[in-house]
Amino acid sequence: MKDKLRKFMMGRYGIDALSRFIFALALILLVISRFYLRDFFYIISLMTILYGYYRIFSRNIDRRYRENNLYLAYMNKLKKLLHKQKYMFKQRKVYRIYSCPNCKQKIRVPKGKGKIMITCPKCRNEFIKRS
Repeated sequence: MKDKLRKFMMGRYGIDALSRFIFALALILLVISRFYLRDFFYIISLMTILYGYYRIFSRNIDRRYRENNLYLAYMNKLKKLLHKQKYMFKQRKVYRIYSCPNCKQKIRVPKGKGKIMITCPKCRNEFIKRS
């Protein structure tokens, strides 16, 4: 049995990060379908599962590989953005974040210093702000 499955899967793409995400999304949609708009979410979840299996059993490895790379690139951008937002949120208690009006560089200034002159480290533009 194991040998037959191995032979069947030979030359097929298999499971990757995008496939895992698709199946997780299908599971979430199935749970939602138990409570809201049963038919709609159920049909969408079944279509998602079918697409996941299509990706797993596909012989077009190059195309699936490209799809997965696009997904991973998008997820990395999203993770970076969320990490940056989390960092900025932690810093907001102690620092004030300003953008340089000239080059749009983010500048971190300590809070509670009153009106101060800020010099941009990138373009050396000076501007006055309250901290």
